Amino acid sequence: MRFLRFPLLAAGAVLVPAFVVGALPWLSGDDPAQTVLRARSAEQELDPAVLAAIRREAGIPDDPLTGALSWLGGAVRGDFGRSWVSGVPVSESVGPAIGVSVTLALVAALVALVCALLVLAPSLRRAARGTGGVGRGAVAVGAVLAALPEFLLAAGLLVVVAAHWRLAPTSGWTGPANMPLPALALGLPAAGALSRVLASAIDGALSEPWVRVWRANGVRRRVVLRAVLRRAVAVTLPQLVLLFVGLLGSGIVVETVFAIPGLGATALHAVLAQDLPVVQGCVIVLALLGLAFGGVGVLAHRWMLGPALRGAGLPQSTSDSGGSARWALAAAGVLAVAVVAGLLRDPSAISLTDRLAAPTAAHPFGTDALGRDLLARFGHGALLSIGGSLVIGTISLVIGVVVGMTRARAGVADVLNAVPPVLAGIVVAAVAGPGMAGAVVAVGAVAWIPLAVHTRTLVAEVRDAGFVRAARASGAGRAHVARRHLVPSVLPPVLRHALIRLPHNALALAGLGYLGLAAPHDSPEWGAILAQSLDYAETAPWAVAFPTAGLTLLGLTAALTPRTPR
Repeated sequence: MRFLRFPLLAAGAVLVPAFVVGALPWLSGDDPAQTVLRARSAEQELDPAVLAAIRREAGIPDDPLTGALSWLGGAVRGDFGRSWVSGVPVSESVGPAIGVSVTLALVAALVALVCALLVLAPSLRRAARGTGGVGRGAVAVGAVLAALPEFLLAAGLLVVVAAHWRLAPTSGWTGPANMPLPALALGLPAAGALSRVLASAIDGALSEPWVRVWRANGVRRRVVLRAVLRRAVAVTLPQLVLLFVGLLGSGIVVETVFAIPGLGATALHAVLAQDLPVVQGCVIVLALLGLAFGGVGVLAHRWMLGPALRGAGLPQSTSDSGGSARWALAAAGVLAVAVVAGLLRDPSAISLTDRLAAPTAAHPFGTDALGRDLLARFGHGALLSIGGSLVIGTISLVIGVVVGMTRARAGVADVLNAVPPVLAGIVVAAVAGPGMAGAVVAVGAVAWIPLAVHTRTLVAEVRDAGFVRAARASGAGRAHVARRHLVPSVLPPVLRHALIRLPHNALALAGLGYLGLAAPHDSPEWGAILAQSLDYAETAPWAVAFPTAGLTLLGLTAALTPRTPR
């Protein structure tokens, strides 16, 4: 029966999100017929006869279980039903959206990979000469890129490049000219995270004994560098595949800003209209793509390492990948001073005579559209943004390591990775209402997945290492091997990964806040501040600059923190 475990888990991971999304109206207590009527005609009265006619016409079920079973029965036969709002077959709206989102995700992943390699280029030259590994400069640049909010990048590119400079279309998806701006908005932050993971893998490969042996025996620099890159890419390839699947599901905000008819935007619009057949179709497609690409990542990892994975005893990194306690403390100190200074001020005091005032001695960070002190709002918002990110990071680290240690194959994690955090946020908001607590739960529901996949990749290498084989030959049990060998080898790099994802967690919270699914609109949370300030970015750029600087300092602190020796 063991061979049935994985198919059953994968099937459950695909079907459960579709069922949960299908239960949205009943979770929120709303009548789906009313929502569909408002989506069709906002001015029509809520007449009981009209609502009854809509239920019959659209086939709206009386309860979520009946509706889900009926929809899944049709989906197995290839019939995803019809839209409740438009009456168009779901396949006709989801099908074209798949091509749009896959194309955008591929271009964004290419942007991320190229930018990550450019960031690491000086380090690669040093590695080829044998004079060092990844430097602090590359780490810092990657941290800055990783801390850029996607919606802020999208809005800035739209206003400056598309509207003012007229170098690209402002919306739509009609050809190659529509691709660069949304791909940059998605790809640049991803490049920061990818460069950091790749930097850690490069340093790990450079610290392995075979590199010293090759150099001592006069192997050419180019050959050594090619082998180091192959080793590093093999470790990070599952992360790259995971990045692509994440981009496929997380482009909702960017697709919304640029009015791109992709899978994410289609799902979001359908959720807001409670057009459940369309939402379920989108979720099923995303889940299946996540499962497929997750399997591809595992197979590619095994293929690139070849016999080494099965018996060569691959060692783990002993390098700190450019970490620096001095620079990490400096970034943390600057951030802490600003936060403490802000906490000593009133974040809700309104002065309409000081609206959008530039930074002065009285208001070092300037004021917002209501004349509120931005330094005060920055400090109080840090408690929400950084605190929420730390909670998410801690929980994600524990879950990711446990899942990655116990499940060394593609499966549930790869499926859930394709489910956008925004959809998770909508589900949580439907049950508990919008708020920071629900946003933390929604982001945490998917934030553990990259850590689980990273753990899974490392465990697959360490399990066949020489020292683990020796321990097993000596009679050590699974618990002893896991406690004394697997966890000490896997935890340090995964902990580093969890640290560099702290700004990513904060950005995910900010993205939900931008869509109104996290902190209230008048909250000092950094994402809410950015959402409020985007309309005034040209006249009051400081309102956008300081929350973004806070996210950047958080990213620098996390990225430059040196690894604890073990």
